[in-house]
Amino acid sequence: MSHEGVGLRAVMRSAVFLTAGVLAVPALAACSADDEADRPVAVQDIAPASRDLIADGGTLRWAVDAVPETLNAFQADADAATARVAGAVLPSMYRLDANGRPQINSDYLESAKVVGTSPKQVVLYKLNQQAVWSDGREIGAADFAAQWRALSGKDSAYWTARNAGYDRIEKIERGKNNLEVRVTFRRPYADWKALFSPLYPKDVMGTADSFNDGARRKLKVTAGPFALKTVDRKAGKVRLTRNARWWGRPSKLDEIDLVAVARDKRAEALADDRLDLAEIDPAEAERITLAARHKDGAPLQGASATSEKDPSAEKSEKSEKSDKDTSGKKGEKSESESESEEEDGKNPADEKSDKDEKSAKHESAKHEKSSKDDEESDESDKSDKDENGEKSEKSAEHEKADGSERDDESEKGKPGTKGSGAKTASRSALSGFVVRKSLEPAYTQLALNGSEGPLADERVRRAVARALDRKELARIVLQPLGLPAEPVGSHLALAGQAAYADSSGALGNQDAAEARALLADAGWVPGGPVTEQKKTEKAAGSKGKKGDGGEEGRPGAGGTYVLGDDDKPSGVGREPAQDPKDHARRQEQQTGVLQGVRTDEQAARHLDGRQYAGQGGLPGAYAPKGTAAPAGAASNVLAKDGKPLALRFVVPSGAGSESLRLVAGRIARMLQRVGVRTDITKVSDDSYFKDHIASGDYDLALYSWPASAFPATDARPIYAKPVPAADGSLSVEQNYTRVGTDQVDQLFDQALSTLNEDKARSLVRKADARIWAAAGSIPLYQRPQLAAARAGLANTGAFGFQTPVYEDMGFLKKGAKGPQQTPTAGRTGK
Repeated sequence: MSHEGVGLRAVMRSAVFLTAGVLAVPALAACSADDEADRPVAVQDIAPASRDLIADGGTLRWAVDAVPETLNAFQADADAATARVAGAVLPSMYRLDANGRPQINSDYLESAKVVGTSPKQVVLYKLNQQAVWSDGREIGAADFAAQWRALSGKDSAYWTARNAGYDRIEKIERGKNNLEVRVTFRRPYADWKALFSPLYPKDVMGTADSFNDGARRKLKVTAGPFALKTVDRKAGKVRLTRNARWWGRPSKLDEIDLVAVARDKRAEALADDRLDLAEIDPAEAERITLAARHKDGAPLQGASATSEKDPSAEKSEKSEKSDKDTSGKKGEKSESESESEEEDGKNPADEKSDKDEKSAKHESAKHEKSSKDDEESDESDKSDKDENGEKSEKSAEHEKADGSERDDESEKGKPGTKGSGAKTASRSALSGFVVRKSLEPAYTQLALNGSEGPLADERVRRAVARALDRKELARIVLQPLGLPAEPVGSHLALAGQAAYADSSGALGNQDAAEARALLADAGWVPGGPVTEQKKTEKAAGSKGKKGDGGEEGRPGAGGTYVLGDDDKPSGVGREPAQDPKDHARRQEQQTGVLQGVRTDEQAARHLDGRQYAGQGGLPGAYAPKGTAAPAGAASNVLAKDGKPLALRFVVPSGAGSESLRLVAGRIARMLQRVGVRTDITKVSDDSYFKDHIASGDYDLALYSWPASAFPATDARPIYAKPVPAADGSLSVEQNYTRVGTDQVDQLFDQALSTLNEDKARSLVRKADARIWAAAGSIPLYQRPQLAAARAGLANTGAFGFQTPVYEDMGFLKKGAKGPQQTPTAGRTGK
């Protein structure tokens, strides 16, 4: 799922010693907690207002990452902007509500239901009699049939990205009249509500040529509240205008302009009055929040917990500088993380953690007094000194991302300070915006590559999982943003969705003692002899490439480094993906999986929701390539057959991924306490997904999947057991952890073919419990969703699960005030 949200529905080895199915069984009975699925953890934040309070007219300028390469949502290069256009100008039979559950879209459907199950499943759609295309033709069976034929997978001339569900249809025909469409399925299909959303006219779907090329740059015929007016690639703008033939509630806005603005340029664009609405990163959210406080007369102090040091951290920095390594060596790479990071320079809580399996809980409790204190102190370990001392300092990239507002404050009242006038003007302009925040329908996970190395052993994967304090990891990312910090309990749904249940009990809670026992059972023991490794020889982890993206001797774009060398808590970054190899794409076409990820973004280009833009990494201290660890550095690292238990943790180096590196650093510390060494390797953004995740060149990695309303369809390729392909390679579909079981595949197949919703939901939950037990991926936290909106802009912002209602968006009338919401008003955590 790389979701990021899911405007487009998203779109899974080697032998192990323990059977996931057996391990999962005891927990299955506890997976029926329907009350867990009643409400989302955080509600949407869109400044809701009734239509009578919204002025007629106006243009909404809404930021997108880029002008879409195609307007056909069923093609491989469709992205977030494609989904946004489709949502505004094309029919969808169902739309998602605030709980992420599909509801009939009454603008197009009067009803849709299963009217027969024997001998075949038959669904009868009754269309809204007013529903017409912009050329005046009624929406009808011919459009449904053309889309089925194009997406069925039977005609290879159609360059489709997915055909899931459509490949189960046997025929489509007209009902009693033009307003009825009868769809007969060859095989039962539980997720039939996922089909025909969006629905394209037969003009687009009727021939392979029109499908492949006709809808890439234009849509001549539409049927939504808005119509496509222009796509100006040179100006970076897509213009949508009111649809004169729209039969539903009239659109409040005259136009919506989708403006291509890079994420790191959006604060500037907002201040320059070039945007009204934009998804933003935490650093920009902080700037806007501080500008609003300044406007209201509130003191500009106490910047967010993501950016300021606490006194204890500063004191630690002073005391630790004296122990700094005097070697003076610099280079692109540094040694892998050593156990001495826990032994020397550790606080009392860390000492206890080495002796007691309750260490992580103790550490978490210690840090609960302040998220600001926690993030700064725990990420203050630097890799440019030996294990006898570390120093705490702010990375240059963190300064760049989060320091602008503090610069404003320090320069305030200093006449003649260069740039102070521009900063004041920028702050004043940003005071006209508000930050709306919720949680995206997507989650970040820790992926464990089970194809080779130590993680091919299920016991080792389970030990890694049991060492993690997932509550702590969620807290360090979400709490500084004022969002509910609850770990995700399912791979297949999020709280609020019908299929959600916390099945993490199939794996077990954090337990360092149990993690050590699992490792010991797998043969990894402390104090064992470690054979000195040759320069070309790797530790026990997977085969790894050189950290890419940087020049020789230049720390920044790549390389392996010690925990804490650069990760500073500057808020939540955005984490993307790129498409897998061609073979994976061919497999997606066969299995019907759309490569979309993110509330709209494509797995081909996104991981954790956003396209990577920047190049280069964070500055830090890097040991020269080949520098040996000091004597005794690995004394507490477990070993087997003369090799230390070392895992290669790949992270992106770009400016938008600070939170991923922060979380990776914290995970490394947790693993260190149970004897697992992590070699954190930064790689360029462009290569992160394509060259590492999709190709399997990693041991540990962080990326995201969206939560689908139809998990039996959309999640199956993500967790399907890899199988040998005809050319001898391993076909993994979208299962980039290479961990899968026959049981999970069977449960998905049963869920897809079960028309009883309660039974299908139970089967999905059982599949999730077994996925947890296999420990190929560990869900961590739901991703934050931040949007900057012009004050007075209503019914838009941080949508959460809900499908945007484009016709209700607009600007409040003069003097009107809409109700405000808090994103923390969702489901109460346990």
